[in-house]
Amino acid sequence: MGSGDHFAFSSPQTDSCSPMSRIVSIQVGKPQTLGTPEAKDRMDTPWTTGFFKEPVRGPIRVGRCNLDGDGQADLINHGGPEKAVNVYPLEHYAFWEQTLGLTNLPYGAFGENFTIVGCLEKNVCIGDIFQVGEVVFQISQPRQPCWKLSRRWRIRDLALKVQESGRTGWYFRVLKEGVVEAGSPLVLIERPYPQWTVQTANRVMHSHTSDPHMIGALLNCHLLSERWRETLRKRLVDGLTGNSTARLFGPN
Repeated sequence: MGSGDHFAFSSPQTDSCSPMSRIVSIQVGKPQTLGTPEAKDRMDTPWTTGFFKEPVRGPIRVGRCNLDGDGQADLINHGGPEKAVNVYPLEHYAFWEQTLGLTNLPYGAFGENFTIVGCLEKNVCIGDIFQVGEVVFQISQPRQPCWKLSRRWRIRDLALKVQESGRTGWYFRVLKEGVVEAGSPLVLIERPYPQWTVQTANRVMHSHTSDPHMIGALLNCHLLSERWRETLRKRLVDGLTGNSTARLFGPN
C-alpha cells in the first residue's frame, strides 16, 4: 500500500502537529545495575537498565543508532537503527500524574530521549520525516512499553496501562546524522503514509479484534520497522497473536 491508498483514518490536514512543535528536553544515560540479590519483593531484585536518563545541556550529537552518551541494556529489544531515539510527548505527563498520583514527573520519566511538545500519536504517522536543525529523523514504529517502565515507578501494571491508553510515544530512525539541541523545532518535511498514524498502528497491533485486512494493510506500510512487520506477518500468515505478558510484566 502506498501513499495513494486511503482509509478513513486521521487526516493530516485536520490532525497535524502544532506549528510550534519542538524538543523540550533531551535525555541520555548509560545502563546501570540496581537492586538487591536477596530482596523479597520482586521489584527490588537486581535489574540492568538504561532507563534512568538525565537532561543534556547544550548541543548533542545524534548517530545512526544512538545519541552520544546514551545506551541500552537489552540490545535485542532496544536501540539500533530502527530505535535510535525514543520520543515521548510532554502533553501526556499531566494525565499520568493525575492517573498515577505522581507529582512533578521529571523529563525522561518514561525513559525517552526526546521529550517533545506539539505532536501526539494521533498527529504523526509511520514514515514521517522531520528536520531538527541539521539532523533528519523518520518515525519507524510506535514504542512498545516494557516491564522496566513499571519497575522504574514501582507500578506493576504501568506498562500495560501505557499500552492500553495509546500514550506510547514512538521511535525515530536517523536519516541524517548531526547535532541537535533542546528547544529546536520539529519541522515535518515529508509524510508518505498519512493513513498510518502512530495511534492507528497501535490499535492494529494491540487489538485482538483486528481483522486480516487491516493487519495486511499495515504490513504493507514499508517504512514501518522490520520488527513490527515481522510480527504482523506471523499474525497474518500463521494466525499467531503472540503473548505480550513477558514484555509487559517480565520478572516483576
